[in-house]
Amino acid sequence: MDLVGELARAGVGRGDLVALAVGPEGGLGLAAAPGGRGTGGAGTAGSRAGSAVGSAVGPDADAAAAAPVELGLDAGDRAAAIAGLAAVERELRPRWVWWSNETARALVDGGLRVAACWDLAAVHRLLAGGLRADPGRVWALVHGLPPDSVPADGPLDLFSQADDGGDPEEPVRADGHLRPDWVAGGWAATPARRARWAALALGVAAAQRARLADLQRRGEVPAARALATVRAESAAELLCAELSADGLPVDRAAAESLLAELIGPRPRSEAEAARHRARRDAEVLAHVPDAGHVDLRSPVQVRALLRRVGLDLPDTRAWRLEAARDAHPVVGALLAWRKAERVATTYGYGWLDAHVGADGRLRGAWTGADGAAGRMTASGGLHNLPADLRVVVVAEPGHVFVRADLGQIEPRVLAAVAGDRALAAATAADDLYAPVAAQLGVDRDTAKVAVLGALYGQTSGGGAAMQRRLAAAYPVAMRFLEDADRAGRAGRALRTYGGRLVRFSSPVPGEPSGAAAARGRYARNAMVQGAAAELFKTWAATVRARAAPLAARIVLCLHDELLVHVPEERGEEAAGLVADCLQEAAHRWAPDGAVRFVADIAVIRRWSDAKPPASTSAGAG
Repeated sequence: MDLVGELARAGVGRGDLVALAVGPEGGLGLAAAPGGRGTGGAGTAGSRAGSAVGSAVGPDADAAAAAPVELGLDAGDRAAAIAGLAAVERELRPRWVWWSNETARALVDGGLRVAACWDLAAVHRLLAGGLRADPGRVWALVHGLPPDSVPADGPLDLFSQADDGGDPEEPVRADGHLRPDWVAGGWAATPARRARWAALALGVAAAQRARLADLQRRGEVPAARALATVRAESAAELLCAELSADGLPVDRAAAESLLAELIGPRPRSEAEAARHRARRDAEVLAHVPDAGHVDLRSPVQVRALLRRVGLDLPDTRAWRLEAARDAHPVVGALLAWRKAERVATTYGYGWLDAHVGADGRLRGAWTGADGAAGRMTASGGLHNLPADLRVVVVAEPGHVFVRADLGQIEPRVLAAVAGDRALAAATAADDLYAPVAAQLGVDRDTAKVAVLGALYGQTSGGGAAMQRRLAAAYPVAMRFLEDADRAGRAGRALRTYGGRLVRFSSPVPGEPSGAAAARGRYARNAMVQGAAAELFKTWAATVRARAAPLAARIVLCLHDELLVHVPEERGEEAAGLVADCLQEAAHRWAPDGAVRFVADIAVIRRWSDAKPPASTSAGAG
């Protein structure tokens, strides 16, 4: 079937919404609104939102039959299905709608990378907060159904709801909820079901768009800003699918050699691994003669060991041991042991075998949001790789990395989201803390501690006086943080700058001392970190789109850092492009340009080669 022709006849043009469902065996379902009206109407619990490709669009679009586009299920025809979708992407460039990024992963696995999507699960997480975003919950939210009444799929028991007796070919039950068997995968059973599933997705996208408009009507978030956040969040889900497939380039031979240096040669048995552990322990205990048996993995026993050499420490946290490094040789040996032990237990040979493929790529499962802050995260050690192991992250032959790290992002974001013009003026400096220090009449390090203390809620004790100075110098920003703190303490939900809902537990009688204060600290930090994540995703999405003509791909998103893999001859060009993308993203995210955002950008061959050069800026000035 000519998918491009069918969609064009339905009036679909660039940027219009086209819903897509890809079955596990490769069958497809597509749906588009009549005349290319990508967001259609909000739909009702039982409506057929829009019309499916291949159907006759009659006068009542909601009653139109959802006829699918079906492609064969064997391997050859699956490739033809992907080719058909690729033609649609190339000729029409729609914004694809799907229930979750499982569809994006299926497309990437098939060799197709699309430009834009509307990811229903990502939008649901933004609107509703939290991480749970299965189709049943997504559907319930936009149709005003209680989330705790969403039916679950599985065998009936005493507490299960019996089948409502309706038509099993209808995806919506009499109570308005989606049928759990459809949600669990029954939607893919037939071509008609796949097309209907796509049509339902199209209707949910329209309803979500209406909910974004509601945010503005309630005075919470401007609709245009929330819509921009939705697009960035959806693009992040596309990027997650690509990152999971592509992986991070690793020099496996260098990794093997480094592990041997840090923790010993690859053990051939568990007994040999135990001998390696005993050897590492002995290198520490040798500094304390007659120490006897000490389990260095036990903080209590380590404290007892340190008391034997005259060091009575309240705990064995790394920063406290670092401060006592010069007091006795055992402390330095213990710190080195901890570094090696972490590598051995978490990033040793087992990790290498499990997560680094034969092609030399380190892979993990990426997710677009980690919860309230909304940061991108990954498994497989990608987000916690020790600094000592960054030396093994090496660009492939003929390639380099462009490494870009946002500088002092949290106070700059605070200036933008709070609308504090005085703090925004400080962002004109490469080092924001220098003008803040001058304003407060203190040294730079003291100013930095004060600002971070305000962001993280460390406002008691000796820092209280400095917080009063901050409040006098930057009253708008400090009031923004204090308002968030009060809301968190009271258990009131908040929305970030871009519209992500952040929920808090309600105060309860007899709750532990400090529980309210902990909620307040979490609230003030979530409002800033959440907004920072929204800016970062806007930047990453812009780089993803603009870098494609340079054959450049993002291979890592680490908190506020991007690592882009690019052919060597395009490295400097890509570095300039990444800087330009920061300017573009900053203008989209904070259009008034009052805040200047900076990034350290370098062209390197190994991740460990990164040394902060002069900052590249975007924003005012």
